[in-house]
Amino acid sequence: MELTKKYINELTYKIIGACIEVHKIVGPGLYEDVYHKCLEREFDLLGLKYRSELEIPLIYKERHIDCKVKCDFLIEDIIILEIKSVEEIHKIHKAQTMNYMNLLKVPKSILVNFNVYNLYHEGTETYVSKHFEILPS
Repeated sequence: MELTKKYINELTYKIIGACIEVHKIVGPGLYEDVYHKCLEREFDLLGLKYRSELEIPLIYKERHIDCKVKCDFLIEDIIILEIKSVEEIHKIHKAQTMNYMNLLKVPKSILVNFNVYNLYHEGTETYVSKHFEILPS
């Protein structure tokens, strides 16, 4: 499989579709952990390879820093999925998601807030890194 923008965009569509399916069934207003567990089940059903609660290594000035930096999901080793269940997405949530993407050097990340009525229109934001920009279409 050649890594292309098209492949990553198709995978993004599947991931957001899985989030919509979970949201459709369990609805808004629950704790983030509920959505996390439901997404694990949905990804299993879709046959997506993922790592949950992945600890991200942090290197500072050539030294590994022993701290706990974790992203919610790394899917197919190329897309970060960070999930929230909050009143509204703040700049810090966006920064967190983008930092995870840059630390892991992956091409794309998705931020999803399950605490909305329409997940597709209100609850998803995607970001691309410099690694995405250099990929073939």
